[in-house]
Amino acid sequence: MPRGYSLRQFRRKFGISAPRLAVRPHVPWYVRWAVILPFLLLVGWLVWWAYDVGLAFAGFHRGQAEQELTQLRDQIAALKDENAKLSGHAASFERQAQIEHAANLETAKQLKALNEENASLQEDLAFVQNLTVSGKRAEELSMQRFKVERDTLPGEYRCRLLLVQGGSQRAKEFQGRLQLLVNVRLNGTRTVVVFPQENAAQDAAYQLNFKYYQRIERSFQLPPDMSVESVQVRIFERGVSEPKIKQDASLS
Repeated sequence: MPRGYSLRQFRRKFGISAPRLAVRPHVPWYVRWAVILPFLLLVGWLVWWAYDVGLAFAGFHRGQAEQELTQLRDQIAALKDENAKLSGHAASFERQAQIEHAANLETAKQLKALNEENASLQEDLAFVQNLTVSGKRAEELSMQRFKVERDTLPGEYRCRLLLVQGGSQRAKEFQGRLQLLVNVRLNGTRTVVVFPQENAAQDAAYQLNFKYYQRIERSFQLPPDMSVESVQVRIFERGVSEPKIKQDASLS
């Protein structure tokens, strides 16, 4: 190593321009924290105290706010419980109201049917009494008040009529059957539908057996896309292939 280079290093370290050397005593870290920690805690407490005092001066009291917050939470919990109870009661009342409404509708429907049946029976009785009182000689078998109406369901129809037996025929019962010929239109084509069907010619619903009079009410079902134009009712006496009487009626 050159001699001049060693001399310069020596002057830099130990000459006037050399860096100062500081000598400090060694302090353990736990001693440092024992001194710093109380100071930090004191500063934090002073900051918290100043913040709390500032809120107090602004009109905000922490204890009162926490108490009010607790009360509000209790009120919310109580309201939730009450709301749940009221919802349960409301659902129960709604179900009960639906049941009562359905029962009222059914009762009204039955009452309407009974009123219609009662009115029809009164009309039948008045008609028969009129025949008896008037003393006129009635036909052996006649048909009265033949009507065809739409029923509740789509494609369902109901026909009503009154058969009266008069004259010398009252002494014996009339036995026979009823047949309906329904003239319908489907896609512009006219056709006839017969009730009862051929394979149900002995259908008990279309059998007749009475002495003085019989009120008849029959329903028949057609596809909803069929439109009824008219209906013909035929009354056959037992053992006779030709109808004894027949009558046409349009849809009312």
